[in-house]
Amino acid sequence: MKFSGINHVAFATGDMDSTVRYWRDLLGMRLVAGHGDNSRRQYFFQISNTEFVSFFEWPGVSRVPFKRHGDPVKGPFVFDHLSIGMASDEDLWHMADRLISAGFSCSNMMDHGFIHSIYTYDPNGIPLEFSAFVPGTDIVKNPVLADSARGEAALQGTEPVNFWPPPDSPFSDDEKIILPGDGSDIFGLKK
Repeated sequence: MKFSGINHVAFATGDMDSTVRYWRDLLGMRLVAGHGDNSRRQYFFQISNTEFVSFFEWPGVSRVPFKRHGDPVKGPFVFDHLSIGMASDEDLWHMADRLISAGFSCSNMMDHGFIHSIYTYDPNGIPLEFSAFVPGTDIVKNPVLADSARGEAALQGTEPVNFWPPPDSPFSDDEKIILPGDGSDIFGLKK
């Protein structure tokens, strides 16, 4: 089994036009797919050749309440912020200039040791971080676990361990079917 990256992260909006204006026109991401009707729509914005941000537009969705990136919360919670990779600090400064010129707040650049980051919010209130790796640091080749209160799982190291049982009932060949989903009628279902 091999991962190829994050295919897409899906968010919700009540205003697809302002979402398109922000993600496509301000951030510069191509709008590469979209489907739906008057009751719901889903659009995909291209971050890289294999990674996308998606938005569902549903009637009645409102802007999320303000929450600073990384501030602790209580109760049910799913998402803190999305960080989008940038090639360099110069790209981060250029993005900050674009955001501020368009009337969006943007933090100063923060040094997190292995990445430099800026912070902002999209029109839906979604907390966004833009990050560039610090030249000379490589947490893939040289992982750093500096948590002095690591739990049992993290104490076992950086590489996967055989914690879970292997699958004991894989799909049979006749059970391996692909069902039509949203968009299959537009993009063509592989059979």
